[in-house]
Amino acid sequence: MFFDAVFPYVYTLAVRLTGDRHAAEDATQEVFLKLHQAADRLDPDRHPRPWITTITYNTCREAARRNAARAAESIEDPTVDGPAFAGDTPEQTSMRRELQHTLERALGELDDESRAIVLLRTYGDLSHDRIAELLNTSHAAVRKRFSRALRRLGELLRGIDE
Repeated sequence: MFFDAVFPYVYTLAVRLTGDRHAAEDATQEVFLKLHQAADRLDPDRHPRPWITTITYNTCREAARRNAARAAESIEDPTVDGPAFAGDTPEQTSMRRELQHTLERALGELDDESRAIVLLRTYGDLSHDRIAELLNTSHAAVRKRFSRALRRLGELLRGIDE
């Protein structure tokens, strides 16, 4: 039950952080091993998402360090598209997928740290303070990088439409 509920989130975050679905598969497997090993440390009074996000981020960062020369591979994967919305027509589903792929391409244009900050803040729902702790930097630096990354994403997305 826990695995089924958490797997899509962990895998999608890993794909977005690594930019490589094979590396994300390996990282996801490693995340669930770590989650299993650390299950006794889970605080039942707190929502597990920040804990899971932190483990996923750290696992992906460790994998990137081990595989510094990773191959650039397509991040397109049908499991990353997210759920179809009830009542969507095939055209709406197609448009939603195209928007998702456009955003993925734009995220891929960001440097690794900026992409990580955007994903951890918007997708992982972590605070700037928590991200600063993960990245071993200051709150102000994270806020500035987040702002710059969003501005750059906006530029990239406007450029795609033109």
